Amino acid sequence: MTSLHRATARLTILTALLLLVGCDHPPASGLATVPVQIGSKTFTLEIADRTDSRTFGLMRRDSMPADHGMLFVFDAEEPRGFWMKNCRIPLDIIYLDAAGKVVSVKQMKPYDLNSTPSDGPAQYAIELNKGAASSAGVTPGMSLKLPAGLTSKD
Repeated sequence: MTSLHRATARLTILTALLLLVGCDHPPASGLATVPVQIGSKTFTLEIADRTDSRTFGLMRRDSMPADHGMLFVFDAEEPRGFWMKNCRIPLDIIYLDAAGKVVSVKQMKPYDLNSTPSDGPAQYAIELNKGAASSAGVTPGMSLKLPAGLTSKD
């Protein structure tokens, strides 16, 4: 085998390995993800547990896979409100108390600067694509099992 053939073979193998590794890459945000059962479906949620990641949220994204979302983690239960500054995707927001009980489920429109408030104190919020919460059967009062050890990193 000539050196050119060896180099081509190595490049082919390297390319194949990179494609295999690239199939399971983290989201563009670089945030850690966790699978969470939400109603009847399992979603992969990016964890926004710092001020900067909570502030940026899902801004400037053109789309999100149907089975993905973002989990916002705060340090305490209190009334919450989210807005859609620079957010291009219509979303559902699920507010949860410290125990994982659903406080409220609401929909938010792209670019809407009005606050969408929780209906009571919430320590967590989950954003999903519009209609996903209803499709999964999420209703106020039900409980979701959140991963252990979720804490705000601020």
